[in-house]
Amino acid sequence: MRTTVELIGADTVGTGGLELSLVVPVFNEEESVGPLIARVQEAMAGYAGRWELILVDDGSTDATLTAARSAIGPEGLELRIVAMQRNFGQTAAMQAGITEARGRLIATLDGDLQNDPKDIPAMVAELERRELDLLVGWRKNRQDGLVLRKIPSWIANRLIGRITGVRLHDYGCSLKIYRGSVIKQVRLMGEMHRFIPAWVANVVPSSRIGEMPVTHHARQHGVSKYGISRTFRVILDLLSVLFFMKFKARPGHFFGSLGLGIGALSALILFYLFIDKFILGNDIGTRPLFLVGIMLFLSSVQMITTGILAEMLARVYFKDDSSLSYVVREIYSRDQQNP
Repeated sequence: MRTTVELIGADTVGTGGLELSLVVPVFNEEESVGPLIARVQEAMAGYAGRWELILVDDGSTDATLTAARSAIGPEGLELRIVAMQRNFGQTAAMQAGITEARGRLIATLDGDLQNDPKDIPAMVAELERRELDLLVGWRKNRQDGLVLRKIPSWIANRLIGRITGVRLHDYGCSLKIYRGSVIKQVRLMGEMHRFIPAWVANVVPSSRIGEMPVTHHARQHGVSKYGISRTFRVILDLLSVLFFMKFKARPGHFFGSLGLGIGALSALILFYLFIDKFILGNDIGTRPLFLVGIMLFLSSVQMITTGILAEMLARVYFKDDSSLSYVVREIYSRDQQNP
């Protein structure tokens, strides 16, 4: 059993003429995994390029892994199964599948049969036609509950789009097509699979991210792994995304701005109390406003010093990190224009 994977460099993407990798995380989907493989084969029967299917079993406690392994062997199906040692969550499972993927393009979809694999060839063609690096599925006619799923999702999509600047109708759709060389530059952690378009926007311009309406089916087997409680996790993750998108390389600006704002408020309060004490002659020693001014001043100093420490840590991170802080997409020259 393989329990760890190593990142594949961008220069190995598309090895062996492999055009497309389909990555499907599954967790306790024993009734769905067999029909899923059959649907994928049916959907990709007319696809001209060579493709592979990667199932990532995220520590299932039922017979999901057994059902998946029974599908290994038929001619014409390049199937690989990544078995996780335990349940690490959908983000980790998706990262493991992307790491193992060898295709020039990578497609991700859920393993619960709600995403339709028949949309994949059309999405690949659309991504190539529009010269995108990421094409996101839009469940325009979503087959989910209104109160517990649709309304929270609608609110979250609007909020995420406004905060990150990457405006999409459906951040939560797992059906996506990526260029392998791009998505392998993004490291997914925690529960950040919901914000993949925002992370990709850190690597390429948001103009190279698009969306396309896709089919969505009602769940046929098993139970949903999501509930209303995930709304609170989404809000916390969104704050993390905002910080990393805007202040990853300059955290001192984030903490310093807060510190200066708090310090300015503290200065106004203390200046007012100075006038009240030494010009108007009033006693300020027992006034709550005096204590508030002092606490704001101390908070300001703490925020500014935290920003300085964060800047030092960021420089150590970028110094030790093997990756560059930028990526050259292509170099245009006269030799290329006139071979």
